[in-house]
This record gives sequence, structure tokens and C-alpha cells, in this order.
Amino acid sequence: MPTYHIEGGHLLNGEVTISGAKNAAVAIIPATLLVKGPCRIENVPDISDVHILLNILEQMGATILRLPNDTVEIDCSAVEYTQPSATLAQQIRASYYLIGAQLGRFGRAHVALPGGCNFAPRPIDQHIKGFLALGAKVEETESYVNAEAGPSGLRGGRVNLDVVSVGATINIIIAAALAPGQTIIENAAREPHIVDLANFLNTMGAKISGAGTDVVKIRGVSALRGGFYSIIPDQIEAGTYMAAVAAVGGNVLVKNVIPKHMDCITAKLREMGAAVTESDDAIRVEKIRRLRRATIKTMPYPGFPTDMQGQVGVCMALAEGVSRITESIYETRFFAYCDELRAMGASIQVNGKTAYITGQPKLHGATVRAHDLRAGAALVIAGLAAEGNTVVQDIHFIERGYENLIGKLTALGAKIYRQED
Repeated sequence: MPTYHIEGGHLLNGEVTISGAKNAAVAIIPATLLVKGPCRIENVPDISDVHILLNILEQMGATILRLPNDTVEIDCSAVEYTQPSATLAQQIRASYYLIGAQLGRFGRAHVALPGGCNFAPRPIDQHIKGFLALGAKVEETESYVNAEAGPSGLRGGRVNLDVVSVGATINIIIAAALAPGQTIIENAAREPHIVDLANFLNTMGAKISGAGTDVVKIRGVSALRGGFYSIIPDQIEAGTYMAAVAAVGGNVLVKNVIPKHMDCITAKLREMGAAVTESDDAIRVEKIRRLRRATIKTMPYPGFPTDMQGQVGVCMALAEGVSRITESIYETRFFAYCDELRAMGASIQVNGKTAYITGQPKLHGATVRAHDLRAGAALVIAGLAAEGNTVVQDIHFIERGYENLIGKLTALGAKIYRQED
């Protein structure tokens, strides 16, 4: 299996351009199934999750044109009902959006249960609750989800999510876009990529309002047309590079960002002592002193994102004092990276949903394993900050969500390379 090899101790300096948002792309691509006509989508990240979704659509009969400058044209006009490849669907979490997309387009779906990162069980009960509210019958087996609308198809309905769920909010929006009547999602998630999905569908002719608030309303339309759309920058990729500078040291301009989306991350890094300066579409991060301790509790947007706790956890492992992270979304997430950081000299104690991190003056290189996408990114940051050499195994997790990670880090002065089998 390929690995990353890192020589630590080199400051990061220069500029890095952020790619399109992974979490937006993996929702928008399945949503193109609803559209009659070509969708030209710009700022599509070149990552494995996107490749898999495009391959799934292509196998279902879509025409896919991969164009320069991170642009993809998708035409699902000729797609007829077929079961998505189980082998591919089981490789990524976002394949469950194909359930909503197929229900919306064909009135039925038979999709293999998704895979992706396995740091915590993530049931789809809230997705199913939404589909039931739209009039579908749903059966979940050990391997598949079967869903079928009634004889007259889906219809608008009201659903109050029991917990704030990004995936369920997205899946219900997709399924309801073509359903006659009005659908109302209460206690909806508010993440930027939900807004991006709604903006994409609205650009194609949908009528969705309230995205970005806790009540989303979808007025079903009879058809969606093709068009052009550009995906927003990736909040978590940007935050990962910001955390890397804070942990490793240096001065980096992070370009192609929406600073408002970064507020929760920016505020925490400033609190820890990093110098963070915002402009219209860029953020400069500079480490000017050893970082200070901090306290984090992960929360749904606009709170501190669970997808950033590992990366900032590395900053805490090198900061003065005892820091604390409380994980309110996926409490088992600590086990994806804490043991690996301990192998590099970090002092971390986990007690249920809380990790206590006593900062050390330095970390040392080691051979570690990425257990999921964001934990893998945290280990890369730790390797860049550590003394000596680090080898990161199971990097396929990391490449699910970071475009050209090696190239971008190398351009900033990092000593990192990818070794094949």
C-alpha cells in the first residue's frame, strides 16, 4: 500500500489555493440525476470520493466530460433506472445521496449501504424518516436500502429531524426537489455545503428556501434544466492548512476561501496565539510564538466542526498547558488518531467524550496509520511538526478528501513524498 514519508521540522511559507468543497461536491454530483440536460460544474475537487461518484453515474448511463481547470460536465438525461454499483457505493459514505436522487428521479431506489470512514456508526434513520414523510416505503437490510414511492410518486411533506443531521438534510432536499407540493424540514442542519447544494438546485430551476437556517422549505417543480455552477471552497481543507501553519510554524496565505465559513476555526487559532488576518477571499496565518492551551466543543455549524478537532488537536499537543476537546457528535472519533499521536510523544488522556491534551515541547517521528480522512490529515500535520521522520500508512483515507496534498505542501516548503508499493 502507498505511504506518505515526511521529514519534519521545516517551516511552511508561501501561498496555497483551496479546492472545491468535498462535502458539497459529493452531494451535488448525485443531485445531477434530477436534471434533464448537461450540468457544467466548476471547482470540482480532484479526490477519490468524487472519482467514485462520477464512475457510478457513468455506469448508470450518464455522459461525463472531464474538462480542464477542475470542471466536469455531467448529463444524466439518458439515464434509466438501474441499481448503482454496489462495489463502488460501498467505498464512500456519500453514496447514500443516490437514494434520494433515485427516489426523486425514478420513484424508487435500491442502493448498497455506504462505506467511507468507519470511526463511528452513522445510522441513516433520519434519512429514512424524511423519505417516509415524502410518502415512500423504505426497507433497510444488512446490505441495502430499498425505497419506493407510492403509485402517484413522492409528495411534499413535513419532517422534524430528531437530531441535526447534515446527511439527512441533504438527502431530503434532493428527494423533494421534484416532489409536488411543499416539503418542510425542521431542525435542519445549516452547513455551508447544504447551502451550496440548494444554490445548485435553484440554479437548475428548483425552488428551495431557508438553506443555512434550521427550517428549509422545498416547493417541488416539474423539471430541472441544465446549467453552470461553481462549487464553494472547502472549509475543512482550508482549516487543515491553517492548523498546519499554527502547529508547524511559518507564514502562509490560504487563498480561495470564504472567511465567514472559517469564523469558528479562525477564532480558535487566534485564541491559541496564532496571527490570523482575513481579506475578501483569503486568510493569512502566521505562528509568532508557542501556542497556548484552549478548550473546544464540537458542534454543528456554525459551531466548531468535528472534522477539524484532530487537526487542532495536534496544535494542542504542542501548546503550553492542558487543553480539552469535547466531542459532541462522534464520541469515538478520538480513537482514530489519539493512539497514533501518543506514539509520536503526545500526552493525551481520553475520558468518554472528552480528551485532555497536555502540550509537549516537541513530537518525534514514528510510523503511524490513518484510520479515517481527518485523522489522517492530523497525522500529516503531526509529522510535519515532529523531529525526525514519519511514515503515514493507509493514506487512501486521506486522498478521499484532499486534492494534491503532496504538491500543495511541497510548494509551502514541506518535505513530504508519496511512496508507492
